[in-house]
Amino acid sequence: MKLVIKIGGALLDDATLVERCARCVVRLVENGDQVAVVHGGGKALTRLLDRLGKKSEFVHGLRVTDEETRDAALMVLAGGINKKLVGALGTLGQPAVGICGGDGLSFRARKRENGGVDLGWVGEISSVDPHWLNAIWNAGAVPVIASLALGDDGEYYNINADQMAAACAVACQAERLAFLTDVNGVLDAYRCVIRVLPANNIAVLREAGVITGGMLPKLEACERALAGGVGSVHILPGAQMEALNQFARGEIQVGTELIA
Repeated sequence: MKLVIKIGGALLDDATLVERCARCVVRLVENGDQVAVVHGGGKALTRLLDRLGKKSEFVHGLRVTDEETRDAALMVLAGGINKKLVGALGTLGQPAVGICGGDGLSFRARKRENGGVDLGWVGEISSVDPHWLNAIWNAGAVPVIASLALGDDGEYYNINADQMAAACAVACQAERLAFLTDVNGVLDAYRCVIRVLPANNIAVLREAGVITGGMLPKLEACERALAGGVGSVHILPGAQMEALNQFARGEIQVGTELIA
């Protein structure tokens, strides 16, 4: 079974959680699954920008990215965070290959339009070539993918990691996609976790203002994954990431399951 797991930036700040996640991935591989890990790193990027004296600005959950911010994202995401995850897997004896979307021209991007608001070097995935991901899997390794992609103009674009994960899952024809987050799942108007959320109900929650901030691009990514043929999509609390073992078997009982 092919599984794509997206790890949120907040979880990557905790070394214990990174190790736990690596162990979960190794367990899935030992069970015969092909696993791809997609990661962001927004918290670490914000810290670096703060040190550089740059204020972070977000529009509907997406980071406004000027050239200096984009270059910092390359350093943080494709550099330190990517290699931290590769190292965590390697420490457990699991080979992993860290890439970003520009490597092997795996993920191509175009500038994202956002209702007339110029987000700068923020892109959306225009095409995916899974050739190198399949090559990594065939070699017994885990692809670890940073959320940056290359445009036809030769420039790197900052990609929302949730949307990168969805594009990866669709292109690889993954059976399951999981988003590990620092929240318990999608919350309703009463701040209770929605256990099962049909995709056609997302727009209703969005229009009612129930879904805001970073959950907006996450659920947009879920919609795209389901529409693209991914069989199962879950938003899971990182504190209970060991549920991934049940997720691969379709028996998960935490977080929010999204269905077509």
